[in-house]
Amino acid sequence: MEYVNLGPSGLKVSRLCLGCMSYGDTSRGWHGDWVLDQDRSRPFICEALEAGINFFDTANMYSLGTSEEVIGKLLPEFAKRDEIVLATKAFMPWRQAPNTGGLSRKSLMQAIDDSLTRLDMDYVDLFQIHRWDAETPIEETMEALHDIVKAGKARYIGASSMWAWQFAKAQEVAKAHGWTRFISMQNHVNLLYREEEREMLPLCEDQGAGVIPWSPLARGKLARAWDESTVRSETDGFGKLLYRQQEEADRAIVEAVGAIAGERGVSRATVALAWHFAKGVTAPIIGATKDGHIAAAVAAMTLGLTEQEVARLEDPYVPKSPVGIETTVPQNWTLSVADD
Repeated sequence: MEYVNLGPSGLKVSRLCLGCMSYGDTSRGWHGDWVLDQDRSRPFICEALEAGINFFDTANMYSLGTSEEVIGKLLPEFAKRDEIVLATKAFMPWRQAPNTGGLSRKSLMQAIDDSLTRLDMDYVDLFQIHRWDAETPIEETMEALHDIVKAGKARYIGASSMWAWQFAKAQEVAKAHGWTRFISMQNHVNLLYREEEREMLPLCEDQGAGVIPWSPLARGKLARAWDESTVRSETDGFGKLLYRQQEEADRAIVEAVGAIAGERGVSRATVALAWHFAKGVTAPIIGATKDGHIAAAVAAMTLGLTEQEVARLEDPYVPKSPVGIETTVPQNWTLSVADD
C-alpha cells in the first residue's frame, strides 16, 4: 500500500479509501438490500486493513446514522485508533424540523456530537461538509468548523461536491480570518462523469487540496458489462439520476474499459480505478460488498495505464450537465430518503 499526505496537511492516508455507505443496520431502512449489516460488513473492514487501507469514509446520513455505528464497533476489533484515518460528513437533515440539517453553527455542533456518539470516538480525523448550504453564510460555517477543530472534535476539515467558486470562497474566508481551511475535496469524478476537470480539479491542484472522489466506478457501471445489472443498480434511484445523460457515449466508455481489461487480464474495476491514479487523484473512495472488490482496487494502484490506453478510455466522452451538487437542504428531505 502507498501512503501520501492528504492535501497540504501532514495527515498520511492510503491511496485507497474505503467508503462505508454500504455498511449499516438494514432494519432501520433507507438504502435497501445491498446494505450489509455488522456481521456481513466485518470481513471487508478486516480485509481493507490487512491490505494496508487506513482511510475510511462515512457520513451521518448513511443508513440513518447506523453506518457510523457499525464502523465505530468494527474498526477497534482490528486496529488501534491512532492507526486509522476516519472521515465523516454532515449537511443532510436528520429530522424534519428547523436546525436539524444544513451548515449553521447550531447544526454543525449538534452533528459532530451526534457522529462522535455513534462512532464511540473522541474525535474524527476528517470532518467534511457534505454539500454547500446556500441558506447559511459561509463565514458562520467556516468559523464553526474552526471551533470544532480547536475543540479537538476533528483533526482536519474537508468539503464535498460544490461549485469551484464556492470552494474557493470558503477557503479565502477561512484564510482571511485565520480559521482552519479545508485540506480535501470529495467530489464526483469517474470515466462517465468528468465535468470536474473543468474547474474543480485544476483549482485543487493549484491550491494543493487533496482529491478523494466518490463513486469512482460510477455506481458500479464501470465494473460490469453495459447490459449487466445488480440489486443496487435496479434500486439505486440516485445512481439512475447521475447516469442518464449521454448513454451512447457511456456505453462506448464501458466497452473500452472491458476491452482493456481483457487485454491486460484484469477486472474492469481495476482498469477504471487505474484511470484515477493516472489522473493524479489522491485516493478514490471505493465500495466493497463482494469478494474480490478490495483486491481489484489494490491491483489498480500498480496497473499503470499507458497514454494510449488513457486516450482510449477518454475519447468517447461527451460533456454532461452537472449533477450531484445540491445547494440547499430540501424542505422534506430527511435521512430516511436522502441518497448519496
